[in-house]
Amino acid sequence: MPISSFKRKEMKFLLTKAQMEALLPHISQYMHPDEHCKNGTDYCIYNIYFDTDDNYLIRTSLSKPTYKEKLRMRTYSSPAAPEDMVFLELKKKTNGIVHKRRAVMTLREAQELVQTGKRPEAANYMQEQVMNELAFFLKQNTVHPAAYISYKRMAFFGKEDKSFRITFDSDITTRRTDLSLEKGSYGEQLLQPTQFLMEIKFSDAIPFWLAALLSEQKLYKTSFSKYGNEYQNFCISKKTAKPNFAFLPDSVLVPSEHYVHC
Repeated sequence: MPISSFKRKEMKFLLTKAQMEALLPHISQYMHPDEHCKNGTDYCIYNIYFDTDDNYLIRTSLSKPTYKEKLRMRTYSSPAAPEDMVFLELKKKTNGIVHKRRAVMTLREAQELVQTGKRPEAANYMQEQVMNELAFFLKQNTVHPAAYISYKRMAFFGKEDKSFRITFDSDITTRRTDLSLEKGSYGEQLLQPTQFLMEIKFSDAIPFWLAALLSEQKLYKTSFSKYGNEYQNFCISKKTAKPNFAFLPDSVLVPSEHYVHC
């Protein structure tokens, strides 16, 4: 049961397809494609996000506190079977710094851990520490599957610094029914077909070439959460029965007046 731990900063941008295609030739000069993205292909990520009955975790996150956290279960194949390996991830953000703890286990083990607290066996100290963090979170928060979110991703990592990453996500699909990775991928679209979410992930500072490129292309970062926007659309749909897209070209989050509780 391997364990991964991450600490980094993140910047997010909403782009048109034309803007993304303008960036790619420059990115390829300084970065390598992820091993799953050879020859311009993308790969798929499938997630279940967990929350309380009153959606406390996402409501707290949208209020932009100094500290926030969320729990999700992730796989890279769909539909998943009970003995397939999945990632159970606890993502924390403190003063803009993202800390992620990730444990690999079977889908069955992950479901048991969330539902009953039964922990998979830890093979070493690092595994035990991450399992302790997951167990503490689950003790403090009674959670259940709240949202399904999947998307296609193109990813790149720095030629000189492999921890420096840029990703482009599209076809972001969400739903609030059949909340299991065993059910396959389907649902409502979070973005328009011509939209892409770019995320820049780095440890200290972005390289000069990228800062200059963003300035040249007049691209400005935004605050964008897939689960946050899914929740807002869910609340809005209960009132209007209409989807709410994050429209371009302004590349901004859904207007603040749409931060509603439901």
